[in-house]
Amino acid sequence: MSTDPPSSPPRPSSERWTLRRKLALGALSFLVAYLAIAYVAMPTFWSRYMRHHPALDDVPGITQLKDGVPGDPLNVALIGTEAQVRAIMLAAKWFPADPLGLRADLKIAEATVLKREYDDAPVSSLYLFGRKEDLAFEQPVGPDPRKRHHVRFWKTDKVDTDGRPVWIGSDIYDEHVGLSRRTGQITHVTAPDIDQERDYLFQCLEGTGELAERYIEAGFHKQRKGKNGGGDPWFTDGDLYVGVIAENIAIPTAAQSGE
Repeated sequence: MSTDPPSSPPRPSSERWTLRRKLALGALSFLVAYLAIAYVAMPTFWSRYMRHHPALDDVPGITQLKDGVPGDPLNVALIGTEAQVRAIMLAAKWFPADPLGLRADLKIAEATVLKREYDDAPVSSLYLFGRKEDLAFEQPVGPDPRKRHHVRFWKTDKVDTDGRPVWIGSDIYDEHVGLSRRTGQITHVTAPDIDQERDYLFQCLEGTGELAERYIEAGFHKQRKGKNGGGDPWFTDGDLYVGVIAENIAIPTAAQSGE
């Protein structure tokens, strides 16, 4: 028989202690990371997100004519003061539209006959929130005033955390002059692809270097196609483009802005 003394109880090996230590450190690291993300990083992120991303889901998607007939759809928005909106549009080579009236009618007639540019040709009034547009800009296409890019903006009651308002807009391209499909009156005939015009405006805005941020309100439009007040068809992918204007944008003087 063996006379060896009985062996002592086995002790955990050094490898086992090392594994347990790594697991404990891993669990502690996960806990610290979770607390940092859930209680610091995410609240900060959402605070900054809401600062520049006010909710727009309750804004109507389509403007109206004065008699309540559906007008042009909305497809763009800017965040900034009125002076900042005017500044970035001027920097993008979009000009404030003249007010409607006899003087503007005569200038349009002269520009059409003589094929002269009319940089600040007026736009007809559309309505949103029970009032006509607050700001309107246009950009001519060559010397023919019958073709142009134009956008109307309405100031909403929404602001970012700096107190800067959100301006919602309808950016449309006039292809030519024709007869309204609804009334038979002479009017501009608009291009159906409002997304292409939306993209063009933001191309112009980004070219200024004065957009601090750009983002998309995906699915803003539930209605993806329709007809405007003149009976012209339109269609969209449903997205609204939003631009946040740089807070340090240079504000032109009245003389520079043409006011």
